[in-house]
Amino acid sequence: MEMPVTGMLNEGLFSDMRAINILPDELYVTDGIHIDMDHLKKGEVNMAITFDGGVILGADSRTTTGAYIANRVTDKLTRVSDTIWCCRSGSAADTQAVADIVSYHLGMYATMEGKQPTVGVAAGLFQEICYANKEQLSAGIIIAGHHPSHGGSVYSIPLGGSLHRQSYAIGGSGSTYIYGYCDSYWKENMSEAEGIKFVKGALREAIKWDGSSGGVIRMVVLTDKGAKRLLFLPDQGYEGPGDM
Repeated sequence: MEMPVTGMLNEGLFSDMRAINILPDELYVTDGIHIDMDHLKKGEVNMAITFDGGVILGADSRTTTGAYIANRVTDKLTRVSDTIWCCRSGSAADTQAVADIVSYHLGMYATMEGKQPTVGVAAGLFQEICYANKEQLSAGIIIAGHHPSHGGSVYSIPLGGSLHRQSYAIGGSGSTYIYGYCDSYWKENMSEAEGIKFVKGALREAIKWDGSSGGVIRMVVLTDKGAKRLLFLPDQGYEGPGDM
């Protein structure tokens, strides 16, 4: 079934995303089987930057429900097209659903137009959905990608659904702790190695200070050569293994 891009999201979608809300009151429990999806949040930190040659996305991997760590190795970097990825923060159910809808429409765009969509097109789709449903969604999304004609670009959509193009963007609960770090160490036109070092350093600081952030550090490097995934482990001081 085709999902609308504008207007309110299909009510059945929210029934699936928050199925616990349609169950009897006695099932509103966290018993290992039934999870209150309204409290399943990805308390986390994620970011994306531009560098000389493309973009880098990075995120931690901790998903929490209240004070409970529901998943310590969540992959919060989501591919929405061949050249465009996003970082998701907020409600896991909400952001996964929005990313799936956008990925579907970008696939249709590529098929009908015979070319890959730009990052701006993807960001516009995300923004339309997030803004039109801002009262129902808990979603903060960073979109980043590389296009042959436009190079690398980063867009941020915070809670509320506004859209901002930036050289770099940070999001999630852990971002509160790294604004100073990013302001101090950010510079334009970094090399790929410098960009990876910058992103890893910022995420390490957020994980250090934010109790809702943790786990491994995942990155995606997008260039004209495609996507390269990186993984850094806490038991190795986030120094490796690197390539996935």
